Amino acid sequence: MISGSKRRAGMRRARVRKLHIDAELAGQRIDNFLRRELSGLPKSRLYRMLRKGEVRVNGGRVRAEYRLQEGDEVRIPPARLSEGPPEAAPERLAAIEEQVIFEDKRVLVINKPSGLAVHGGSGVSHGAIELLRAARPGLRDLSLVHRLDRETSGCLVLAKRRSALRELHERFRRGSVEKNYLALVSGDWQFGERLVDAPLLVGHRQRGERHVVVSGAGKAAQTLMRLSRTYGRYSLLQCQPRTGRTHQIRVHALHAGHPIAGDERYGDVTTNAEAKKRGLKRLFLHAQSIAFPDLNGNELHFIAPLPDDLQRFLDAISGGKRGKARR
Repeated sequence: MISGSKRRAGMRRARVRKLHIDAELAGQRIDNFLRRELSGLPKSRLYRMLRKGEVRVNGGRVRAEYRLQEGDEVRIPPARLSEGPPEAAPERLAAIEEQVIFEDKRVLVINKPSGLAVHGGSGVSHGAIELLRAARPGLRDLSLVHRLDRETSGCLVLAKRRSALRELHERFRRGSVEKNYLALVSGDWQFGERLVDAPLLVGHRQRGERHVVVSGAGKAAQTLMRLSRTYGRYSLLQCQPRTGRTHQIRVHALHAGHPIAGDERYGDVTTNAEAKKRGLKRLFLHAQSIAFPDLNGNELHFIAPLPDDLQRFLDAISGGKRGKARR
């Protein structure tokens, strides 16, 4: 039998609160707002609160998809919350600070390392967003603008204000954000420039892992792929995703017959084994740059240099010489 003291270990009690929504908080869904305000509350409990009407907006019930408006009053009921994961080590906070490429009053851009998830969950205590919030406790509204796969390195944009998040999401929806990736694929790419237009369907394997396939039942997805250089049995591609689907570039590369080197989920087993022997220890996919207009219409363009581990692999397969450019 578990004692009451043990049941309460690692828990804290949050009191009832009433919060007023200002312009910065307006526009977000109530469930997303509550996840931040009730951090440590199980998701099932949060949605049960909404269904039962324990959460009130302006004195009435709302659905999970309700979007907060400026001037709303939100009543948050008392709840028992988990204390969450232990604090991140100071060296991890210092390391994420070193990855900052650009920062102003509204936006933060980092060069996300490979192996770091963008957010915690599924056994990951601290992702990039949690580390940055811990490193910058004053940035209460710091939010991810978009996502990168855990194995992918490169440019990751975060918004420091809710208004900036809304504006950047609108730019993504309008297609006014240009993202460029470097991907080293297996084989000799013969297509020059090719638009891979293939719908993608997200499925789930055992243990909840997402696995994406090309399927007419999926969502529209387009990636422009252009040959940059050849490296013997490999080809270095510039990839511009025109949509933002899960694992899009990885699955489109496979669909084109040239899986990305080091891709344990969608790649070729033999090719990956050979690449590993020559020093490639992870997926060769790097978000090299991202560009979008600011509020005044000026183009902002950020670049993340190719990481040392990927450059060393290119040097190894080219004998220290630059790859062969192809037109």
